[in-house]
Amino acid sequence: MNSTFYGKLIFELGETGRVGYSLPKNELSDYNMASLPEGLKRKESMGLPEVDELTVVRHYTNMSNNNFGVDTGFYPLGSCTMKYNPKINEEISNLPAFTSLHPLQSADTTQGALELYYNLQRSLSEISGLSEFTLNPFAGAHGELTGLMVIRAYHNSRGDYKRVNVIVPDSAHGTNPASAAVCGLKVVQVKSLADGTVDVDDLKAHLDDTVAAIMLTNPNTLGIFEHNIPQIAELVHDCGGLLYYDGANLNALLGKCRPGDMGFDVMHINLHKTFSTPHGGGGPGSGPVGVREGLEKFLPNPHVKKAEDGTFYVENDKDSLGSVSGFTGNFTVMMKAYAYILTLGKENLKYVGPYATLNANYIKDSLKDVYELPIDVVCKHEFVFDGLKDKSQGVTTMNVAKRLLDYGFHAPTIYFPLLFHESLMIEPAENESKTTLDEFIAVMRKIAQEAAEDPEMLKAAPHNTPVRRPDDTLAATHPIVTYRELLADSAE
Repeated sequence: MNSTFYGKLIFELGETGRVGYSLPKNELSDYNMASLPEGLKRKESMGLPEVDELTVVRHYTNMSNNNFGVDTGFYPLGSCTMKYNPKINEEISNLPAFTSLHPLQSADTTQGALELYYNLQRSLSEISGLSEFTLNPFAGAHGELTGLMVIRAYHNSRGDYKRVNVIVPDSAHGTNPASAAVCGLKVVQVKSLADGTVDVDDLKAHLDDTVAAIMLTNPNTLGIFEHNIPQIAELVHDCGGLLYYDGANLNALLGKCRPGDMGFDVMHINLHKTFSTPHGGGGPGSGPVGVREGLEKFLPNPHVKKAEDGTFYVENDKDSLGSVSGFTGNFTVMMKAYAYILTLGKENLKYVGPYATLNANYIKDSLKDVYELPIDVVCKHEFVFDGLKDKSQGVTTMNVAKRLLDYGFHAPTIYFPLLFHESLMIEPAENESKTTLDEFIAVMRKIAQEAAEDPEMLKAAPHNTPVRRPDDTLAATHPIVTYRELLADSAE
């Protein structure tokens, strides 16, 4: 990659008079620019860069090579489940028969799409042990909010308006309390024990007739299985509350156990995690929400259902909490998830969780002699180090993460969860080979050695990336997002 020259801004590569396009011949003899109304004409130039086609191609090709993703390297981003996205999923989702559909078409012209939607609902129900799913939410956090709205609608339907408290463990992902707050509910925090699991005794102190639900992730955010779920379920249900399952970590359980069988009443699933759809960088997502029997009527409209004659239709339920999205969610994301499920099939889907767990424990046990392991137990799909074991040289988790970039690996999640000061949260997913894991382990051990022998070099990393250590605070307080702003800033 020639990032030295073609890595410049496209404006910097331009020269006055260069052209990279040609317009078609004007076939309208009576039309010319002079005939345009003055109100439609620009008063000044757009200020676009003047470059030839070859420069444009080289510039943006080189720029694209700066991107890092699951197609370019190992991506051990804990709490995110950065799985490989099989290309067959993309091929399926790009079939013209699907991409040319319009959501306002009549049901008799969209039977294939409705069948896919319905079948994915049923697949997720079977996988999770819950009765019914909606695929309408646009993302995981959106699914969280929808699930809490279901819970609130359930309590309100019973006239139980004082149930406004949602219990959240102190190890929970930040979206849990945020979703509860947006739903108009109050957050009550419950402590964790030294082994990272929920403190049941502390939980008991918070249980009364104001509890709407408890939000749990299992395995939790530390990658540890919550072995007291049956007891927690009994306690919460006895006080009239519901159990909400944050499905962000479902990948670890896939094929081994189901949240519905544990006693959970409501859950959301991140299709971009467990079911290998692209994360999207803030783009199209999907956060399906499932409920146990008896809560189906509260799911958002519209619903896709199957008639006795085998056809599919869309209906709106009067008892529903209403609509949470336009139409029935992001359909192309659903197609990718369903393709993933069908490609693996029942015989292979059951190995996802065990392989993900095996890979995580292999890395953990291979590095715990040089990285601090605060909770030394069998983890599931992910685990957390608390920085280097030897902290005498002042090398931080940030330094380790930056140095990993030099070796061509994406950094793990850092400084989360907040239970530890120097968190390194590593999740390899089930796709990675032992060869890849061994190379990552070797690099992590090399970095630990560098921390002891040459800490100042490590603290200055990365050394060979296009962008080194940007000033995050300055970027937030003084953003420069256009070329003109850059010129103005440079002139000051």
